This record gives sequence, C-alpha cells and structure tokens, in this order.
Amino acid sequence: MNRKRRRLWVLLLCAIGLGSATALTLTAFQDNLVFFRSPSDIARDAPKPDRAFRLGGLVEGGSVTRESTPDGRPEARFRVTDGATAVPVTYGGVLPDLFREGQGVVTLGKLGPDGVFRASEVLARHDESYMPPEVADALKRSGHWNPNQGAAPPAATWNTLESAPARPRT
Repeated sequence: MNRKRRRLWVLLLCAIGLGSATALTLTAFQDNLVFFRSPSDIARDAPKPDRAFRLGGLVEGGSVTRESTPDGRPEARFRVTDGATAVPVTYGGVLPDLFREGQGVVTLGKLGPDGVFRASEVLARHDESYMPPEVADALKRSGHWNPNQGAAPPAATWNTLESAPARPRT
C-alpha cells in the first residue's frame, strides 16, 4: 500500500469515527431536550405522555387549591392559561414565594393520559415587571398582547379564557 492510499484510509476512518460520535451525541441530547409549550400548543398537538416539557402561561384566577397528601406532603392544583386555553396542573411540593393567581409561571413536567400536567418543578416570575420570554411569546401568538401597542398590560387582564379586547395605541 502506498503512502497516499494509507493516508486516505486514515482520513476515512477518522471521518466515520467523528460522524458516529456526533450521531451518538445528538441522540443523547434529544432525550434531554426540554421544549416549551403554551396551553394552546398542547390543545393543538399534545406531546407524548412520556415526554418532559415546559408548560408556561399565567396561573388562572380562582383555580389554585392547596392540600396535603396522606403522607403530609403539600400538593397544589391550579390551571395554567394563555388566555385562549387552560391546562390543569398538579404539583407535589412547596410552591415558590412569588407564585400567585394571575402571575406568570413556567412548570416542568409531563402531561398525563388524563390531560393533567404533572409538574416536577414550578418557577414563578421574579418581580412584578418580569415575564418569562416563552410566556410573552405565547401571549403574543394568542393575540393577548401586541408589543407594537406598548408595554404588556397587567397579568390579571390576561387571566381569562375570553378573547382579549383590542387595546388602543398610545
């Protein structure tokens, strides 16, 4: 075998090895990716029951109930809405201090076959002016906020399942 042919085989084997490593890495990442979905996205196209994802929106007014499980752990039930659709959520654990009705929230978990989202983590917004970017995008898509018409209105005004009234330009 001459020197050029040997070099070609080495390059070919390196390319195959690099391609295999890339494919394995991408496959591993795909299992760990967590996608963001709004309640309207879930109503349109529900994810697989074993697939973890983030659900974001606003905590629907009047939907929060807190109880204790038989073993004494706190459990909360509430609904997350984007103004057009709402998804029931259960969470076993202590909710963040900033969690309240009408506020933005992002939850991490899985959708059960009964349509209830079982959250393993709940993240509340940081202060009264903060809104997670995913929640803002979902509200824009649902027509509850148009950034060209000014700052986002208070969260309580989005906390309905009725269509949003048109906001005058300022």
